[in-house]
Amino acid sequence: MSFEVVVEVVLDDAGLDDRPLIVGVDVDVLFGGFASSSREAIRPIVDENQQLYFYTNQYEGGVCDTYTWCTGAVPEQQISTTLEFLTNEFGNDIYTIAADYNFGQITAAWYRKIADEVGANIMEEEFIPLDVSQFGSTINRIQEADPDLLVTLLVGSNHASFYDQKNAAGLDVPMSTTVNMAQGYEHLRFDPPALTDMYVGVNYMQEIPTDQNQTFVDGYYERWPDADYVGQMAQNSYFTTYLYKQAVERVGTTDQDEILATLDEEPITVEAPEGTVTTDPETHHVTHQIRLARADENHEISFQNQQAVEPYWLRETPYPGCDLTETTGASEDEEMTQYEPEGV
Repeated sequence: MSFEVVVEVVLDDAGLDDRPLIVGVDVDVLFGGFASSSREAIRPIVDENQQLYFYTNQYEGGVCDTYTWCTGAVPEQQISTTLEFLTNEFGNDIYTIAADYNFGQITAAWYRKIADEVGANIMEEEFIPLDVSQFGSTINRIQEADPDLLVTLLVGSNHASFYDQKNAAGLDVPMSTTVNMAQGYEHLRFDPPALTDMYVGVNYMQEIPTDQNQTFVDGYYERWPDADYVGQMAQNSYFTTYLYKQAVERVGTTDQDEILATLDEEPITVEAPEGTVTTDPETHHVTHQIRLARADENHEISFQNQQAVEPYWLRETPYPGCDLTETTGASEDEEMTQYEPEGV
């Protein structure tokens, strides 16, 4: 069975509206959205029109939506597998700086939740507006607090200036994040030693040292030789297309109702460049191969602690959990919710 890209568009987050694709073009499936703000602009339209939608970026987690499949990594996968190791290695006192919008706020809440579970201490949190590019006062406060670990959940070109400024100020502290390197390849874009001792739980980076990944990377650059980096968005979109392909072949049609039904019936597994990836019908997320990536003083990347991690949290909380295979009788709100960690 072959596939055709009927229409491909790039929409800015400020004016995002996918109604022409759904109503006008009548697409069978939507892929896309980068920032959490774009996903949240898309989802109400998708739900209103009962449109199958794949969001392929890593994000702050919690989306439980009948029509949306989130195939990037989520905090319970990225943080739960890394924070205990980092606090054992460096100490329990953590200082968080995060972008002041839903990604930064909710991901910071996840760090609070996991820190509490592993016996660590969030000393302080700062939420930084997206237009801020000068971090002198923040750096001073971090130096005064003297944390063992600095969590950086910064996004965008303005926030990127933090790393050179911290090094110029002599702030030398191990860092943890969910967002850098794997998608924005900051370890290549920023001059060393800006990201020295940056640790991130990733499902994919170009540098993963397996034959399976090298074949993918070689093929990618053969087709797009001017690409700057093969990041997680490229890999996630690649394997998600094959997940969709398997679903179509299973039912023999691109009818969206049948595709949605078969995606909810039983897991689908593909061999992705990161390794084995499996869908989770209950939550509309996927099990990822998570590795702890570290950038050294030369921004060389090393990996450790690979493990398959399910998107477990949405199944468990809030009671009775997100189970999108059991939506009969559920209210509309229950089928398109974004849950957040409670009590943190």
